[in-house]
Amino acid sequence: MVNVGVLGATGMVGQRFIQLLENHPDFEITALAASSRSAGKRYEDATTWYMNEEMPESVKDIKVVETNPDAMDNDVDIVFSSLPADFALKVEKDFAKDYVVASNASAHRMKKNIPLVIPEVNPQCLDMIDAQQKENDWDGFIVTNPNCSTIALALTLKPIVDNFDVKAVRVSTMQAVSGAGYNGVPSMAIVDNLVPYIGGEEEKMESESLYLLGSFDGNDVINANFKLSASCHRVPVIDGHTEAVFVELNDGFDIADVKGSMQNFKGLPQELNLYSAPENPVIVKEEDDRPQPRMDRNAGNGMAVTVGRLREDKAFDNSFKYVLVGHNTIRGAAGASILNAELINDKIL
Repeated sequence: MVNVGVLGATGMVGQRFIQLLENHPDFEITALAASSRSAGKRYEDATTWYMNEEMPESVKDIKVVETNPDAMDNDVDIVFSSLPADFALKVEKDFAKDYVVASNASAHRMKKNIPLVIPEVNPQCLDMIDAQQKENDWDGFIVTNPNCSTIALALTLKPIVDNFDVKAVRVSTMQAVSGAGYNGVPSMAIVDNLVPYIGGEEEKMESESLYLLGSFDGNDVINANFKLSASCHRVPVIDGHTEAVFVELNDGFDIADVKGSMQNFKGLPQELNLYSAPENPVIVKEEDDRPQPRMDRNAGNGMAVTVGRLREDKAFDNSFKYVLVGHNTIRGAAGASILNAELINDKIL
């Protein structure tokens, strides 16, 4: 059993980490870190619990510590980070001197020698770890997962990129309010409304997706060679990001082949039968009115992305379009970091 800690344990994503790690066969939570306001308190006393599921009994009596390596139990091997980006920028490096840091924070994404990984899409980027450790003289290391909307998109594009010659991708998102945190979007701003702007989101989707779907030459990532444009919007849905995706190819295609590539797609986590890996990372629905967040966000225990309305785009040559739904705080956040850690535990530790 690997002992793990959670940084930012009292926040929404931190709570999702705790919920997903309950009864995990390989990981046991032995440390919880948060701000100085919470340090010294029992986790139950320090936390306003937001999850639909009850707080696990196993964490209620854990004493919260401050978010620094000196306060962390030396028996911990992996820490999961759900810290704000500005705080994570320094703190994650401090932890990486001695610990494996599986980070959901954006602070170190796409930095040289720090892998940005979706295990089904680009597990080869974990090969950066040796260079990262040597460069920094660390015993531990940092591995990051992408933005929530990027993860859902990249999982559906991976089988397409592997089997077809992609020219351009356009995506329009309808993103759940939980992506902004519990206090992120005031109710008066989102009820009976739609907010057509999420700061930095479009840039993250565009840059991270091309990185993830590119190639790794052993030293650097070469971005995928197609154009990608994103428009991102906040909608009054609690959990589950929806995205309308438009794909243009350089050649003709059969829509049945596109569908088959998605349905048959499996990656390294499926081959290794990792605990959090969904049997099918991409599920294709046939109904005209699917996917929908409320009905499809929990597919594969929230770790699968559901695709529907896959059809030719007859307005443009060599083009097709589809709609996807992915759970933004499970597959798009805590679950992504946990799956990264499971792969690291299987292949590296």
